[in-house]
Amino acid sequence: MPHGNIMELDRKTIKKILLIVTFGIVLFLGLQNISAVAGVCRAALNLLMPLIIGFCVAFILNVLLKVVEERFFAPLNRKNSPLWNRIRRPICIILTLGIIVGILFILIFMIVPELKRAFGLLIDNMPRYVEQVKVWIAQAAAFLKVDASTLTNLEIDWEKLSATVLDYLKRDSGKLVNTTVGITTSIFSAIFNFILGVVFSVYILMQKEKLGNQGTRILYAFLPQRWAEKILHICVLSNKMFSRFVTGQCMESVIIGILCFIGMVIFRMPYAPMISVLVGFTALIPIFGAFIGTAIGAFLILMDSPMQAVWFVIFIIVLQQVEGDLIYPRVVGSSVGLPSLWVLLAVTIGGSVWGIMGMLVSVPVCSVLYCLMREIVGTRLKERGLTDVATPQEEPPAPPKPKWEKKAKRIWKKK
Repeated sequence: MPHGNIMELDRKTIKKILLIVTFGIVLFLGLQNISAVAGVCRAALNLLMPLIIGFCVAFILNVLLKVVEERFFAPLNRKNSPLWNRIRRPICIILTLGIIVGILFILIFMIVPELKRAFGLLIDNMPRYVEQVKVWIAQAAAFLKVDASTLTNLEIDWEKLSATVLDYLKRDSGKLVNTTVGITTSIFSAIFNFILGVVFSVYILMQKEKLGNQGTRILYAFLPQRWAEKILHICVLSNKMFSRFVTGQCMESVIIGILCFIGMVIFRMPYAPMISVLVGFTALIPIFGAFIGTAIGAFLILMDSPMQAVWFVIFIIVLQQVEGDLIYPRVVGSSVGLPSLWVLLAVTIGGSVWGIMGMLVSVPVCSVLYCLMREIVGTRLKERGLTDVATPQEEPPAPPKPKWEKKAKRIWKKK
């Protein structure tokens, strides 16, 4: 037989065969013990959670850190001083963390005193509110022509209620204690992971160039050059899109806060500056952010005027519709280079599949896929010699007739 039809079992081919067989065996054993594999993965994820949180926090802080490094200290960067090059990164990280913590403290000191005052008013005026509710019930019953005495004279048997609660505590006290301990442990674990993640993020930001260089060397060491270049291109594109997404999200929250302030001033609602800042800040949180800002704002306004609180809720609902249909696709979509239609589609699909996290990452992920598809389509068209392909257009309108032709027609009609 000719030499070309004989498969040579050299060392490289044997290694590939052994890798395929090993992978098949490991996959079969993993599917046979899927619960144990899931438990190991869950334990590994819990161990790596601080590091994962650190990477996420570092990625978000890096957007502000780049602005601080490149814009705030541009004159010092141009001098290229050896001392400044050594201390630039720690100073910029401290300033970035200070800006974030300062914004959070301003929000807390603006909102907490007003909430305390509102709760105090609620407690002081509770009897008057109860009497007012009874009056409203009586008026509604008179309008509906039903007997309201059972509702207005409603009394609660507190002894029976307390006995029921004590009986439940005696019967299920062990279960209640276990549940409380579990919830407390989860809360402290989440707080500890977040604090440790912030510490990891600081170390990651301090050495981000070195870590990037090490990752690049690992890719080129273990993968073919073509695949390593593709992975690095996707990483660079993802970093750019996610950074633009964070910037666009912050810009969108600022626009929402300004529009909320303008609307509250026009309608003469109380606490306009504080509630506008709160609504703008909570707009960074998908779905629940709008409800949190609206609930706190409506509660504060309710203490002054219940009717204005109702109008405030209606105003925020309208504003959220405008934000979701017009502002968000245009601001965030333009920042990541994604058309408005695909932004709405990405948010819808991401929210349906992965909930809140899906809504957070769907837009930048869709932007990366959109850019990659655009590059692939451009390359394929270039290979086929179809670079000038365009969408079919309607036939252009006929050119206007020359003036001499119109003048000749008028003269002919006169004759």
